[in-house]
Parts: sequence; structure tokens; C-alpha cells
Amino acid sequence: MTKLASRVQALTPSSTLAITAKAKELKAQGYDVIGLGAGEPDFNTPQHIIDAAVKSMNEGQTKYTPSAGLPQLKAEIAKKLNRDQGLDYKPSEIIVGSGAKHVLYTLFQAILDEGDEVIIPTPYWVSYPEQVKLALGNPIFVTASEENSFKITAQQLEESITSKTKAIIINSPSNPTGMLYTKEELQELGEVCLKHDILIISDEIYEKLVYQGAKHVSIAELSPELKSQTMVINGVSKSHSMTGWRIGYAAGNEAIVKAMTNLASHSTSNPTTTAQYGAIAAYAGTQEPVEEMRKAFEQRLNTIYDQLTAIPGVTCLKPQGAFYLFPNVKQAAMAANFATVDEFAAALLEEALVAVVPGSGFGAPDNMRLSYATSLDQLEKAVGRISTFVSEKMAQIR
Repeated sequence: MTKLASRVQALTPSSTLAITAKAKELKAQGYDVIGLGAGEPDFNTPQHIIDAAVKSMNEGQTKYTPSAGLPQLKAEIAKKLNRDQGLDYKPSEIIVGSGAKHVLYTLFQAILDEGDEVIIPTPYWVSYPEQVKLALGNPIFVTASEENSFKITAQQLEESITSKTKAIIINSPSNPTGMLYTKEELQELGEVCLKHDILIISDEIYEKLVYQGAKHVSIAELSPELKSQTMVINGVSKSHSMTGWRIGYAAGNEAIVKAMTNLASHSTSNPTTTAQYGAIAAYAGTQEPVEEMRKAFEQRLNTIYDQLTAIPGVTCLKPQGAFYLFPNVKQAAMAANFATVDEFAAALLEEALVAVVPGSGFGAPDNMRLSYATSLDQLEKAVGRISTFVSEKMAQIR
């Protein structure tokens, strides 16, 4: 039998997809499972986007496109970046890919040589370290503590840099914590990156989903020097509820974009044509559905946050963005006689029929991630089940 490549054997399966698969399996067996694991909005894609995609197919737009994406879509992305962040990019500085995840994968393949280091603040999105390893790089984890609102400091960054450091990933708003870096915090991190000539990978996929009056700031907009040092990663998946359409993009250094384009030409050929026409409509059309979705998420967050933190042994920083709660449940797990949060989460699914993602998959073993991208009724029911589960387990011990 053919031996698998060592880089593939070293991969850790996505914990978010694994928990979602298990929840679906139980649902198929007839159990009333409430899934809080998926990282996608529960709203359908806005109708004008669907209509634009259908229209493109009916008009015969079903063939290959340029590997870096349709010129019309790149033009709309450039307009969006100028409109929202005041950033100017040429078409040659933008590449469209099959989702922001694929764009990130292509970026790491284009910039990393064996042994190169990428600094990744912890907690992190589950695919960051795996993608770095697939490019034969080394993920270097820097702990963003709860005491500092899950954000790293300029001093921590400075102390983590070595001669092999190639890049840092900044994800704001963050998956899984929902935390947002301020302009001042980004400026301080940026100065360290400029000092050491480190590429900044700014993952801004949750940019449109911010709450409590918070404002998203792209590190690329702070100065011309930081813009030239930054690769902005974004897409329509979260902002326009288009997760299945698989359209994301990178904007930044022209040489890097060219290398990514050459690589994409030998891997995917091009992003799906129909989806690109949908993305054109997403950026060129009305943004009202985006704001309506944001308001719905904020209402859900404000409703269930107090209910969740009222559970004994559960503490949680209130997120400023994305659609996740990332509570520390270590004390609740211990009080319920579980050795780890992973065991606690597994029992929640099996016994309380609530699917959450253990924080270990994000590099934070004391926490768990709950997505509030589901109806308010389901959310309140899920939190109620978690509360009952913890209370009953604690009562059994007494």
C-alpha cells in the first residue's frame, strides 16, 4: 500500500467539522440535538445575490475565468476596500480564491520555505497551524490571555521573533473569541512588524459583524508602510452569508499575489464562475441584508450572554465581533466531575444533546466555543440545557 505523506499524517482534523458531523449523526438517529458548533450564519444568502448568479448562468457565464478572478469582481473588491477602509489596490494586487481558507492556504504555500516560522496568537482558528505545517513552516504560538482580552501585546510579539520569523497572523474580529484589536493596539504591533520586516496576514473575514458600538480597523489602513507590509484576507462567506459559495480574496503585495496566482493556476484553475458573479452582486448591491444580519446577531448575543454567565463555574468575556461565545468552563467541568473540558463537551453532546466545540482545538483547553448563528429560541434552549446539565452533575457529586 502507498505510504501517506508525512505532512498529511501530521495533520489534526478540524474540531469544528468533527463536532458538527457528530451532531448531524445524532440528529439523523432522531435525537433533538442543538448544534452550536458550525461557523456559518443561519441566514440564507440575500436574494439579489442568488438572482445575479442565476442570471449569469442563463447568460452563458459558465466557463473558465482568469486564475486570479474575474476583472469585474476584483474591481468591486477594490471599491469595497476603498469604501470601507480607505485603501487603494490595483487589480494586480488582488487575488480571488475558493474561499478565504483557500486563499490563506495558497498564501502560505507561496511565502513559506521549510522551517520558516509564523507567529499565531492563541486562541487561534483551527486551520491556521495546520496550513502553516502543510507549507512546511512552523507555527509559533503566543498566548493571548483572557486577562488581556485574548489579545497579544507588542512586547509579546517582540519576544517571539527569531531569525526564522516570516509572518504573523492577526485575526480581528477573532474566531473563536470575538475580540477586536483597537487602532492603538494594531499600531503597536505594526511597529514591531516593520522593525523586523515581518509580513502581516490580516484575517478580516468577520469585519462586518461587530457589536457594542465597536469599530473594525484594518492594520493596513494605519499607514502606507503598514499597507505595504500587510496581506488583507477577506471574503463574502460571513458578511453576506455565502459560506457555501466559496469566494474569498487577498489584497496586498503584487509579487506575492502573482506567486499565489501562478500557484492557483495549477491547483484550482479559477474560483467557481457562478459564485464570482454572486460575489459581484454582494459587493455592488445593497448592503442592507448585511446590517440586518449583524443586528440579529447582536440581539442574540445580548440575550444569551447573561444566561450563560449565570451558570456556576462559567465565565466569559463579552465578544465585540464574529458570532461566537468563548466561555471559560474549567471550573464548571471540574465541579461536574470531568477531568477536562473535552470530556465535559463530549458529555454535553451525548447527554444534554448540545453540540459545542472544545477549546483545545483552538489552543485554549479551558474554554469551549458556542456559535450563536442559530435562532434565539434554539440558543435559549441550548443554554438552558447546559445549565441543567451542570446543576444535575454537581448534585450527583454531593
